[in-house]
Amino acid sequence: MTEAPESAGPHARRAPGAPCWVSLMVHQLAATEEFYGELFGWEFRPGPQQLGPYVRALLDGHEVAGIGQLPPDRRLPVAWTPYLASDDVDETADQVRLCGGTVAVGPLDAAEAGRMAIASDPSGAVFGIWQRAAHAGTALSGVPGTPAWNELLTFETASVAKFYETVFGYEEEPVVSADFDYVTLQLGSRPVAGLHGMGHGLPRDRGSHWLTYFEVADADETLQQVAGLGGRVLRPARDSAHGRVATVTDPEGAVFSVIQSPH
Repeated sequence: MTEAPESAGPHARRAPGAPCWVSLMVHQLAATEEFYGELFGWEFRPGPQQLGPYVRALLDGHEVAGIGQLPPDRRLPVAWTPYLASDDVDETADQVRLCGGTVAVGPLDAAEAGRMAIASDPSGAVFGIWQRAAHAGTALSGVPGTPAWNELLTFETASVAKFYETVFGYEEEPVVSADFDYVTLQLGSRPVAGLHGMGHGLPRDRGSHWLTYFEVADADETLQQVAGLGGRVLRPARDSAHGRVATVTDPEGAVFSVIQSPH
């Protein structure tokens, strides 16, 4: 579940469909930088400003995530959004539309960094599409403070899995369990993302949405930090087959999970 993204080096090309970046849009950019800076040890530097003020988060000098400021008049959900790699954003955006999804922003150029679009699948879950130029995406993985996994929480997996397979060419691998609707999306026989069908357990106020997991050294200690920094714990730390996991929100309500890999 927490395998390193393919070719994590700063100049490597990622296979189409590989998660390559995560980005968060918030109302209070400075306060959000402070929260994640304390929690994950991130530092920040300005990124492309096409959609307003935007910073890239760095860990040990490597870019790991982005945070942007929402326009004051936009009451959009504050949420982490995974970006999936594409060799041709415009073509991928056409595929999204043909397969019943929606393209909300773009495709547009992000200065010299690359070309992007923001879309949603037929269930309404929002994701980004990234065609790299100067900016290849997340350049560090497998250490605390880096994205570890992306998972779609949705009502049921069957129909939405077909959408992602058709648009990005994934192979589907169901996780066999009597009471668990879970599918991994694979590229070259390697899992790159998960789809979790929650049925009526899906939060009604959120609907179908992507959830990003971040690697941490100590899940229980991270939860104490989150609470101390003004965030909230939604699901306390618990052991799973992939490590100790928990789900939290930042002070603006953006939901994310943390995972402490087994040693």
